[in-house]
Amino acid sequence: MHTIYIDGEAGTTGLEIRERLEKRSDLQLMLLGDRRRDVEARREALNSADAVILCLPDEAAIEAVSMIENDKVRVIDASTAYRVNPDWVYGFAEMDAGQREAIANSTRVSNPGCYPTGFIGLMRPLVKAGLVPSDYPVTINAVSGYSGGGKSMIAEFEAEGASTAFRAYGLSLKHKHVPEMTRHTGLTNPVLFSPAVGNYRQGMLVEVPLHLSALPETPSIERLHGALVEAYQGQKFVQVVDLEDTEAMTGIEPEALNGTNNLRLHVFGDRGGEQVRLVAMLDNLGKGASGAAVQNLNIMLGLDEATGLV
Repeated sequence: MHTIYIDGEAGTTGLEIRERLEKRSDLQLMLLGDRRRDVEARREALNSADAVILCLPDEAAIEAVSMIENDKVRVIDASTAYRVNPDWVYGFAEMDAGQREAIANSTRVSNPGCYPTGFIGLMRPLVKAGLVPSDYPVTINAVSGYSGGGKSMIAEFEAEGASTAFRAYGLSLKHKHVPEMTRHTGLTNPVLFSPAVGNYRQGMLVEVPLHLSALPETPSIERLHGALVEAYQGQKFVQVVDLEDTEAMTGIEPEALNGTNNLRLHVFGDRGGEQVRLVAMLDNLGKGASGAAVQNLNIMLGLDEATGLV
C-alpha cells in the first residue's frame, strides 16, 4: 500500500484531493491534524511518504521541496512554482505522446493550472501541426467559477448579500498563467489572456477565437477539428466533440463537467466561413486541479490512471 501526504490539505484543492483519495483502499493518507504546523512533523511526513502532493502557495511549495531529502519521494506540486521549470515534468498526460511516460519516470511533477489545461489542450496540437504559427498573436477569453480564487474569493461570493455576477480580472495583463500557457503550447510570443470569474462555484470555459484567413493556408474548420481528433485519439479524459454535435448547440455551459476529470474540446464556426471559436470545457477543481493531481499520482505509482476518477 502506498502512503500519501498532502501538504496543504485544508485548502480548496487539498480538500478535493483528500476527498478523492480517502475513499480508496489502495492508498494510505498520512494526516497530521493539529500537528500540521509542526515543522518537524511536516519534515518527517515529507520524507517518509511514498508520494507527496503540495497544495500550497508558491513560496511555501518551494520551501516544502527544500525540506525533502529522501530522493525516492515522488512529488506533485499544485502551485505555479515549477510549471516552467525544465527540471520538473509538466503533469498534463495527454499533452504529447511521451508525456505520460515522462510523468511515470519522474519524481518531480508540476500539476497544470486550470486555465492552461484548457488552452494547451486546444492550442498545442494546432501549433504542432503547423496550422497556427508559433509566433501567432493568440488571444484567450476564459471564465471560471469562483472556487478558482481559493477560500477568500469563495467567502466573498458566498457571503450574505453578495451581488457580484461577473468580474473580469488580470487587467494588468501579467497573469501568472501566461508563461505556462505560452511555453507548453510551443508559442514564442506571450498570449493575451483575458480571464473572468462568474457567480457560480466551479466549472470553466476557455475560448480561443481565430480568423482563419490570418493563418497560413487558411485552414478549414474540418482541418482544425481533425488535428484535435488525431491528437487525442483513444484518450480517456479528453474528448473532441463531433462537428455535427457542435453545430447543433445553441449554447455551452461551464458547469457541465463538474465532478469529473474530463476535458471537452469544441470547434465552433460556420463551415466554409472565415472564423472559428475553439472552446474547452472542464471542471476547474477536476481536470483543472485535484483530478489532474490524482491522475498524475496514479501514473507515478504505476497504477491505472483512472483509479478513483471514474
